[in-house]
Amino acid sequence: MADGTKAVVDTSAADEAAPAMAVDEPSDDLGREADDVAAPADGPGTDPADATGDGPDAEAGAGADDRPADDSRDDAAGEPAEEEPAEEEPAEEEPAEEESTAPLSAAEIAAELAAGAAGRKAKAKAATAAKAGRTAGPEQDRTPAVSTETLDADTHTLPVVRPAPLRHSGDVISGRYRLEECISQSESFSSWRAVDEKLRRAVGIHLLAAGHRRAKAVLTAARSAALLNDPRFVQVLDAVQEGDLVYVIREWLPGAQDLAGLLAGGPMEPHDAYQMVRQVTDAITAAHQRGQAHLRLTPKCVLRTESGQYRINGIAVDAALRGLSADDAERTDVRAIGALLYAALTHRWPFPEDRYDLKGLPKDLGCVPPDQVKAGVHKGLSELTARILCDNPPGHKEPITTPGQLAKAIALMPKIRQPEPPAPPALRPLPATAPPRYAAGRPTQVLPPVVEPTLPVPSPRRRRGLRTAGKWTASVLALAAIAVGSWQLVDRLNHTDASTGDHVTTGPTASHSPLPGPVGAKLAIASLAPFNAYGETKAEHVSELPLATDGNPTTAWSTQSYIDPFGAGYRPGTGLLVDLGSERPVDSVDLQFIGDHKVELRAAPAGTTAAPTADDAGFRSFGPAVATGSGAAVTLKPSAPVSTRYLLIWLTGVPTDSEGGYRGKVAEIQVRS
Repeated sequence: MADGTKAVVDTSAADEAAPAMAVDEPSDDLGREADDVAAPADGPGTDPADATGDGPDAEAGAGADDRPADDSRDDAAGEPAEEEPAEEEPAEEEPAEEESTAPLSAAEIAAELAAGAAGRKAKAKAATAAKAGRTAGPEQDRTPAVSTETLDADTHTLPVVRPAPLRHSGDVISGRYRLEECISQSESFSSWRAVDEKLRRAVGIHLLAAGHRRAKAVLTAARSAALLNDPRFVQVLDAVQEGDLVYVIREWLPGAQDLAGLLAGGPMEPHDAYQMVRQVTDAITAAHQRGQAHLRLTPKCVLRTESGQYRINGIAVDAALRGLSADDAERTDVRAIGALLYAALTHRWPFPEDRYDLKGLPKDLGCVPPDQVKAGVHKGLSELTARILCDNPPGHKEPITTPGQLAKAIALMPKIRQPEPPAPPALRPLPATAPPRYAAGRPTQVLPPVVEPTLPVPSPRRRRGLRTAGKWTASVLALAAIAVGSWQLVDRLNHTDASTGDHVTTGPTASHSPLPGPVGAKLAIASLAPFNAYGETKAEHVSELPLATDGNPTTAWSTQSYIDPFGAGYRPGTGLLVDLGSERPVDSVDLQFIGDHKVELRAAPAGTTAAPTADDAGFRSFGPAVATGSGAAVTLKPSAPVSTRYLLIWLTGVPTDSEGGYRGKVAEIQVRS
């Protein structure tokens, strides 16, 4: 340097402190390298709230600063004094363990650049192999300034070791997962919709280079998320490092829609927003109680299924992929929930920047409750949102800083019920017929009498002739009727079918259907459980199980979406295990489906007290089916008396879904004795 001062960097300390470092002079790479040592952790130009920014430029910005850690120092223009003194003026070597915190001035940077940095770069690389200490100096290339808003938490100080693996549609990962569609691509990883060719089902997959600095953290986060085993979260199915590739396999929900898509048409109704924030808060609270945090909860991560249940994608994994810090995890997650609720109520993003197709608030507006941004917002939900997002909520309310506090606040709120459907238009009664009105004081009008015309009376002789003709006519008609009746009777007795000899009847055919028998007593169902004996996902839509016994045929428990139909070399089926609580005689099982299904009824042997396991051995323990049926409404009646505690509703055929796959939907189950 011009004044002989050196900034000696201990790389291990810099790497440990990297996530907390800030960019002081982003317009110069040398300035960034020097500031990593000299500048405070919260130096100017850094917004802590933006450290977890997830804008569309996030990964692009990360790539601009991501260079290998060794190279960033190999490119430095300075070198140890004992190898070669600086050209401007010599300086004595300082011990490596002593660190100088003097920042580089703009004049020093210009002097070093003018001194010929290219010649010193080659010598600095040679010196790197001999010594651990390095001298900070200017670099040849000047990377364009990158806003910290678009950086991941550690990309400005911990460079990428390996870029994102380059893959194409049709590539097969690990001989099993065929890539179908790239959902997102960044500098460090890519996300795909894929097909598990072994189980013939859709899955999601994240791909990351094994040499990437975050690979180990991603594997650790994925494996811990898989242990969560909570149906309110999208399940992690596998996390593997294979050669130079790390991949994370997750459950795919083809019929679900993320919150960003739900808000595309405008804000939510109060009941829908209440259901969303309640379900998301309960799930995040449960995760924190088990030591897990999301850290990057966005409208893209909250999915609503076809049954109306909300599920959360990317628990722990999304943050690990982007290198986000777990510091103050509870505050981070609860503020993210507040932002989701704010967007749901107002159709605005509660921060100055525009995100997720939502317009941000004005920069000088500050933190205001949703009901001051949009008229008609539910008062209770507006106050709840302000308590989450505002450091000093209006009305001197207590701020909410953890998911547990938010769950308690929601539980204390009056429940927001779904609005009643509009009543059909009422029929107007017909006007009553008004009685005749008579003018007062007017005399009563008398109608003239009706005179009936008189017929001439026939003479006695003529009357006798008419009576005689009438008798003869009656006799002839009676004889004709007898003759016609006799002829029809003979023809009916003699007219037979030439091919069968059966009598042909011209009247309506009598129905031979048996009369419906008496309906048996309805048995209580103690519990239901998915029975996916031949699949890896055992907890198959557990949150939807109550919908199969809620008495509403429009709601249903649904299976996963399968690529191929059951049978024909594929898995034989899937189903539901019905626990009656104790051994009971079963006369029939009434089933309602959404769409036509093929179904079998199997019963565990009498005396079975433990639930059969959801595997091949457990399936075989039921023995052969005691009844089968097909259609949208099926009654399964065993041919022989059955007494059991456990019944298996085994689906062997399911209809197609909206995504082109195959999905079963069980709307109602009733067991009768």
